Amino acid sequence: MLCADSSFLVSCYVDDAHSAEADRRMAVVSRPILVTPLHQAEVAHAIHQYVFRGKLPHAEAQRAWLAFRRDCEADVFDEHDLPEAAWTLSIHLAQLYGPTLGVRTLDSLHVACALELNAQKFWTFDDRQARLAEAVGLDTTP
Repeated sequence: MLCADSSFLVSCYVDDAHSAEADRRMAVVSRPILVTPLHQAEVAHAIHQYVFRGKLPHAEAQRAWLAFRRDCEADVFDEHDLPEAAWTLSIHLAQLYGPTLGVRTLDSLHVACALELNAQKFWTFDDRQARLAEAVGLDTTP
């Protein structure tokens, strides 16, 4: 099972510094990527932050969002509910790794979701989140 955070997913739909790598990975992925409502909310917010920052016209943001939703409906992604236990695990990860890795709430929540959904691989372009994922045994390699 493969889980990705929103930084990876957004790079698949908005041209940024990581888009080429995201496209390369998506071209070789052999299974759907796990997504939850957290991912969907994060992707929506991140895409529209590009509009707020003046880096993307609103119409392009809408196209990016619709492309993401189409891929969800086409089973490019394996949609799951946010596991209830992810909240408690997120708190535990904060206590264990917050002091040494400086993880934020969304870092620990994304990793907790991956663990609760039994993912073995975790893709992110966020260094802090990658360190947390590796610390708990998730494979972050492409």
